[in-house]
Amino acid sequence: MLIVLNNKCNLEKNEFKTYVKKLCKISTINEIVLCPSYIYMDNIKLKRIFLGSQNVSKYSDGSYTGEISAKQLKSVNVDYCIVGHSERRINNNETNEDINLKIKELLKYNIIPILCIGETQEQKSHNKTEDIIKQEIEMCLKDIKQKEKIIIAYEPIWSIGTGNIPLADEIENVMYTIKKLLPKNRIIYGGSVSEDNIENLKAINLIDGYILGNTSLYPEKIKKLVEKLK
Repeated sequence: MLIVLNNKCNLEKNEFKTYVKKLCKISTINEIVLCPSYIYMDNIKLKRIFLGSQNVSKYSDGSYTGEISAKQLKSVNVDYCIVGHSERRINNNETNEDINLKIKELLKYNIIPILCIGETQEQKSHNKTEDIIKQEIEMCLKDIKQKEKIIIAYEPIWSIGTGNIPLADEIENVMYTIKKLLPKNRIIYGGSVSEDNIENLKAINLIDGYILGNTSLYPEKIKKLVEKLK
């Protein structure tokens, strides 16, 4: 199983140091990817844990104040990168076209993209989930030849941070839809994943891992979660 820890905009410097020490003590056969704030990436020492980024620029380099390129991420040993997270789509007005360019940059430098896709509550209520999933995959992966390298993270937007998750058969249906389009890709689930609901989630077919938001900030919760995945 792949476990992606999305720290988002959290943890001050001393908190992060303590956090990493505790995180590296967790023993698991699962593949863990830590996505911290940019300022903590350089010189971070991780044991049995891969380094990931929460975002990347769609530009290779140049006069783009505040941007961080895939080339720069590779220089600090980043292996994975989240793209298309709903918070960036909403708060930073990122489009599927932007995300497509970011994925191409990541693949150029052999960084594995973790593409987030998912529907809003309104889209779900109008039975548009499958249409949205197909549309986002088609547009985000347009003209990309190495599609099989991309990890797809299904994160229903209405579920993120709410504590509410879709029914098991709803998740299975989405996973099946994705698998039909991308049979060789790993698919992970995100959206209020916790140590309390992981046993129910792990029974769902086709899930290859999980992306954790709030839970990612607490090593003791992560430890309980991975123990329940055994």
